Amino acid sequence: MNEAHLSKRLQTVANYVPRRSRLADIGSDHGYLPTWLYLNGRLDFGLAGEVVKGPYQSAKKVVQKNDLEQVISVRLGDGLDVIQPEQDEISVITIAGMGGVLIRDILERGKRNKKLTGKERLILQPNVAEKSLRVWLQVNRYEILAEELIEEDGKRYEVIVAERDNDNTVLTDKELFFGPYLLKEKSSAFVKKWCDEYQKRCYVLEQLKKATVSQHERIKFIEQELHWIREEIKVDEC
Repeated sequence: MNEAHLSKRLQTVANYVPRRSRLADIGSDHGYLPTWLYLNGRLDFGLAGEVVKGPYQSAKKVVQKNDLEQVISVRLGDGLDVIQPEQDEISVITIAGMGGVLIRDILERGKRNKKLTGKERLILQPNVAEKSLRVWLQVNRYEILAEELIEEDGKRYEVIVAERDNDNTVLTDKELFFGPYLLKEKSSAFVKKWCDEYQKRCYVLEQLKKATVSQHERIKFIEQELHWIREEIKVDEC
């Protein structure tokens, strides 16, 4: 992969960045996303944030190689701490390739530390625990504007786009679990994902029922999820 060609996963994230954006890409790795967006006329300013020195140095090299030091700032720091809200005037935050719980915690810390103003579009790509992220978005009055479930190199990734809306629609537990747009669309990737998840949950349920210590609440929780999956896909055809 190089900065001239994004992976399908990052290209999907890039598709939701509006023109003339001021972007903070958190966990930017090599800085490919802000570099590609600027070279393709999508950014006025980019910030590549990294907490690990190796990827931070890699991002600096990519930005320098493309002579973009004046328009893309590469910063070493934890989560949204790299943002200076008044100076940077960030309009879009992207966080991709992490677990949903970690992304949720980064956003929560950013909110507490006044790095997240609520004016930014959030484009998030959790690898797991998507529901935890949707719950945080709802509690903090963000409306989910779009979702995509993509397949790449044998893995599936969800992309969630959200903006703050004080009148946001309250999602049902089922919509939080599946994703409101993904549930509506029910793509082939969606069916494959939930076929796999159904089998995993059946196995976990079987093990919980064998446990010597009572797992009543956990069993009840998984049985509810299995019921939802059976309602939405034909598990007999998985």
